[in-house]
Amino acid sequence: MLPRELTQRREREFLSQYATLSENTKGRQRPIPPCNIRTEFQRDRDRIIHSKAFRRLKHKTQVFLSPEGDHYRTRLTHTLEVSQIGRTIARALNLNEDLVEAMALGHDLGHTPFGHTGEFVLNQVCPYGFKHYEQSIRVVEVLEGKEGLNLTWEVRDGIANHTGSNQAATLEGVILKYADRIAYLNHDIDDAIRGGVLSINDLPGHCLAVLGLSHSERINNMILSIIRESQDKPYVKMEPDFESAMLELRKFMMENVYIGSKAKNEEDKAKNIIYELYRLFKQNPSLVPEGVDTDDIDRRACDYIAGMSDRYAIHKYKELFIPRSWQVL
Repeated sequence: MLPRELTQRREREFLSQYATLSENTKGRQRPIPPCNIRTEFQRDRDRIIHSKAFRRLKHKTQVFLSPEGDHYRTRLTHTLEVSQIGRTIARALNLNEDLVEAMALGHDLGHTPFGHTGEFVLNQVCPYGFKHYEQSIRVVEVLEGKEGLNLTWEVRDGIANHTGSNQAATLEGVILKYADRIAYLNHDIDDAIRGGVLSINDLPGHCLAVLGLSHSERINNMILSIIRESQDKPYVKMEPDFESAMLELRKFMMENVYIGSKAKNEEDKAKNIIYELYRLFKQNPSLVPEGVDTDDIDRRACDYIAGMSDRYAIHKYKELFIPRSWQVL
C-alpha cells in the first residue's frame, strides 16, 4: 500500500465523522495525477510553502511598520502562529490537521505591504476594490508561477472565507477563522506592550478575567474553550462567555492600537507610498510587469503593488520618486 493510501486509511479510521477527508476533495482547477506519498491537502501545504508569495511574507508588516527590534511579528510569523494554533485545535477535535495547516499557511498570501494600511489604500484607489483574502485567492489561482498553485477547492474555500462575516464550507475552515483571530489578538497585544503602546493594566480587566492574564494563558484558554464547546459536534464554536470577551478585547485593540496609536505614526507615509506608486503605474503602464491574465492597468498595478514586500515598495518609491546623486559615468 502506498504511503498516501495509508494516510487516507488512517483518516477514514480515526478522524471525526465531521472531518473533511482528503480522498473526498472536490478537486483542483486542473486535474493532476495523485502523489504516491502525500494526500491532496499535504500537497497543497507544500506548494504554498515553496511559493515565492509565501517567502515574501517575512518582509511584510503585521501591525508595526519598520519597528526597531527583532522580535516584532511580521506577516510570516503571524502565519506560522495561525498554523500552530489551527493545528492544535484540529488535532484535539479529530478534524483534518493537514487541511487546516494548508489553509493557514496560504490565508494571507495576498496581503499588501504595510499591513492593513496598504489594503486600505488599494481598496480606495482600485476601481475593483481590494480585500486581502480575495487577493490571496487570486495569488493561488492565477498569479503565483505560470498558472497559480492549482490548490484543492477546500483549501481555497478556507482562504477565501477566513475573515469578516464570510463562512467557510468546512469545519477546518471555521478553525482557521478562529485561529487567525486568536493569533493576531494575542500577538498584537504582546507587540503593543513591547513597543510601549500599552501596558497589561490598560487591557480591560473583565476580559482578562475570562481569557487569562498572560499571552500563553489567553491562547491556551481560548483554544480550550473551542474544544469544550465543539468536541464531537457538527460545528466549531467558542463558548459564549469566551467569544464575548474575545470580541470585546478585539474592539479595545481596534480603538487603542489598530487606529490612532503611536504604533501607527508612520502610516501616512506608507499610505503615500502606495498611493503614489499606484498613480504612477496607471500613468506609465510600461513600468508594470505584464499581467498574467489581463491587460487592465488597474488590475496589473494592484497585483504588482499587493505582491511587494515593505522594503521592495520603499525601494521602488525611492527609485521612481527620489533624485539620485549625480555622478560621472
